[in-house]
Amino acid sequence: MDIFEFLKGDKFAVNAGVELLEVRNGYARARMEIKPEHLNGGGVCQGGAIFTLADLAFAAASNSHAKLTLSITSNINFFQAESRGFLYAEAREVLNRKRLSNCEVRITNETGALIATFNGTGYRKETELPFQPLE
Repeated sequence: MDIFEFLKGDKFAVNAGVELLEVRNGYARARMEIKPEHLNGGGVCQGGAIFTLADLAFAAASNSHAKLTLSITSNINFFQAESRGFLYAEAREVLNRKRLSNCEVRITNETGALIATFNGTGYRKETELPFQPLE
């Protein structure tokens, strides 16, 4: 098993259409195509869908060390609305300690315009994950 297969267990993100593109040590990139089911009443991508995209990228980056890391806090700031195309989330781990991980995630559209930023802190447990730590 690798981290891609492991994170397919995140059924909510999978069912939302989030696709993991790349994962390295403390880094991940994911995307989601905006579909009609992602739109809110105003006709733009719903904030929860964007949060789910960012959260999966955060999960991949923070779990890349093969120790189960679960979110203990996260926040998101929205800057621009989108109603079609792909959104991308790029997560970078800025803190990697024995018990804590913190990631900054940038969510952009297809042209690279900043849509939102997400910051997540995770608690790293002793639980070993079923894949090798990523380099």
